[in-house]
Order: sequence, then structure tokens, then C-alpha cells
Amino acid sequence: MSTLTQKDVKHIFEALRKGLVPERGLDAFAVGIEKQLGELHRQLDLAGDGEGTVKFLRGGYGCGKTFMGRLAVLDAQARGFATSFVVVSDNDLKFHRFDDVYRKVLTELGTASCPRGALGDVLDRWIGRVEEALIAAGEDDADPAFDATVAKRLEEDLAAMTGGRAPQDFVRVIQTIFELKQQGNVAEAGALISWLCGSGNVAASVKRTAGIKGDIESRDALDYLRGVLEIVKAAGYKGLLVVIDEAETILRMRSDSRHKSLNGIRQIADASGSYPGMLWVFTGTPEFFDTRQGVAGLSPLHERIRFLKQGRFASLRQAQLELVPFDAERLRSVALRLRELFPTADHGRLDQKISTAFVERLVAEVSAGFKGDVGVVPRQFLREFVTQLDLVEEHADYEPMSEYGFQATDLSPEEQHVLSGTALTSLAPAPDDEAEGLVPAEDVW
Repeated sequence: MSTLTQKDVKHIFEALRKGLVPERGLDAFAVGIEKQLGELHRQLDLAGDGEGTVKFLRGGYGCGKTFMGRLAVLDAQARGFATSFVVVSDNDLKFHRFDDVYRKVLTELGTASCPRGALGDVLDRWIGRVEEALIAAGEDDADPAFDATVAKRLEEDLAAMTGGRAPQDFVRVIQTIFELKQQGNVAEAGALISWLCGSGNVAASVKRTAGIKGDIESRDALDYLRGVLEIVKAAGYKGLLVVIDEAETILRMRSDSRHKSLNGIRQIADASGSYPGMLWVFTGTPEFFDTRQGVAGLSPLHERIRFLKQGRFASLRQAQLELVPFDAERLRSVALRLRELFPTADHGRLDQKISTAFVERLVAEVSAGFKGDVGVVPRQFLREFVTQLDLVEEHADYEPMSEYGFQATDLSPEEQHVLSGTALTSLAPAPDDEAEGLVPAEDVW
């Protein structure tokens, strides 16, 4: 178990009370996913050795896709990677618009020391390394020409690292950011960092400072991402992990956007090998991967990442990594881990009132409340369990064994589906879809 601060522990329980996946401390109560996590570690090792790769996590509701994605981010940062965790939205993320993808990835860029919006910090680290290398080679940092030498070296290194594919605007903006910081103009440097992250709200006057016009366009965005990746590595990080969570949201898009987004994912997957040190991880439901409105409708992508299973067995190393549903024993183990973590002055009293027998009863009652479908209950179960811990902590005379009774509340569409037996429509294709239409295979750059 990792060493957690009190702040981390408070964060864990606050998130669970709201039915959310915590962003820190996940390894402290991660159980039953050792093999799947081991495969993600293998992928990170490949990226750390200079491979560009992609992995798809598949699993139904309650299988822990978001949990696994968040845990992969924390593990990657601990191993020296920069990371980005992006949640797909049908409002502002369409995968055929690579400027959308780039903007979201850069907005969520994080490291172990800077959890979000880390591009400025990464740039500072890289530029510092360039300056140190020049000084070590005999340059005098007190020379008035030293800054010009640094700016020239930044351009040369970017050209070498990207094979000459870094856009000229990308190079000019980075040089200008360096120059502005040297002048003490932090505000304009920050505005240009925002532009470099894909923001469309940077003043024209600031852009003129760097000799650029307009914003980063879709056709250039992946070249910008290549430049950022190389800077991340030159700053001392092993590589970059990008997690794209809830890809099944694409199924809710209108047919034209859905088709193009799926083809955009295909293009990203096809190009992944040419981004050494970068690992893409997409999470999605079986419906996203296996239906004609999803990946199965786009033959080039489907054939590349098709999920194969031999009876009960599936290789962890294939393109799709399967996450299995919770079972009663896994719920029980998670609860006991959380009981151990819970911040209280009297753990003896907590263990006596929230006994193993009570945990087993809670598993049984929540599962029964969802008609025995243990796989769909983790969110409700964890929230119920944390509530019981809180009640014992807050009320000296509260007796969970005699007073507890499960009532399902604040249900997600998937949980409502299990309780009512009605059709699940939350991910149904938009009503304008052509019946059973397959996704076109042509490029949409």
C-alpha cells in the first residue's frame, strides 16, 4: 500500500461520497486488477524504451475503466512520465478535429509536480537543460549574446528532435516565450503558452509579438503534439501517457460527427507508432467496440483492434484489454481496505461496528438491490459504505447492524436500467442516424 498523506485520504473519501473516482491514492484500495495493471505497466515500459503505442480498455458499466485510467496516470507519473487524462464530451471533443484533441490533451497535461496545465513548467525545465548544456560546453551565461544563443539552440534542437516536422509557428512561439520571460514579461509569455495549448482566446497583439496569425488548425495539430512530446522527453520525462476516457460517448453524437470521430481514432491509432515515447489509452464499453454504430462499423479500425477470446480466456497483450466486472469478494476486499484507511481517532470502535459480518451483509443487500448484478453496483456500494463509516464516526450510538437498510438513490442510467429492466437508451445513436449505417472508411483530414 502506498504512503498517503492526510490530504490524500480526505480526497479519497470526499470523492467516494459523491460517487466519483478519486484522482489520488487509488493504489491504496485497488484490488483484483493486478494482471490488467501489469499489462499497462508493460505498455509504459515500451513507451519508455522509445516505442509509440496504443491500448484500448474495454469493460461494461462498473468494471472500473475510469478507475484504471486514473490509476494508470498516477503510476505513469510515478515512473517519470508526463500525462493527460481527457474525458470525451459530445459537445467539445470530436476526434476528426485534431485541434480539439490537441487542445484537450494540452489543457490536461500534468506531471508528478504539476497535476494540470503543466506545459509552462515543462518548457521551463527543457529550456533550463538547454542553458545548462550550453554553459557546460563553454558558453558564458553573462554574455549579452547568451539569450540569442539559447534561442538558436532551441530551434536547432526542435528541428533535430522532430525530424524537421515542427511547424515554424511552433518554433517561433517557443522562442518568443523564452525571450518574453527573459524580459520579465510573464503575462504575454503566459498568453503564448495558452495559445500553444490550443486556446482560441489569445489577443491578436500577443500573437503579433511572436509573428503568428490565427490559431492552431486541425491539419497541423498532430505535428504540434509531436513537438510537445519531444519537449516533454527533452525536459527529462520518459514520455507521455494520454488517457481518453468514456469513448462510448461518441455513440451519442450525430451520425456525421460519430463517423468522422471514429475515423479520427483510426488515424490516431495508425499514427501512434510514429510518436516514440507516447502511449494512448482509450476506454470504452463493449457496445462502443462491438456494434455497427461503433468501432465494428469501421473495418480498418475494427480489424486492427478486434477483441479475441478463446472460451473464457483472452490475452492481455492484444489491442483491447478486458476489464472484468466486480464480484462479491472484490467488493468485500475494497471495503476492508477503505475501513483501514478511514480517518478516525478510534479504529477499534470502527472495526467493531463496521465488522466483517456487516461488510458481507452490505455486499449482499446492495447486490440484491440490483437484482444480483454485482458488476453494476460498485459506485452505489462504495457510497453506501462510506456513509456507514461516516455515521459510525459522527454518532456514538449508531448501530449499523440494526439500523442499516439499503435504498438505491441518485441512480445513473445504467443503474436505472438494471433496477427497472427497461432498455438502456443513454448511449443510443442520435435520432438522425441512417438505419444500420456503417462508418465510412475514407479519411477526413
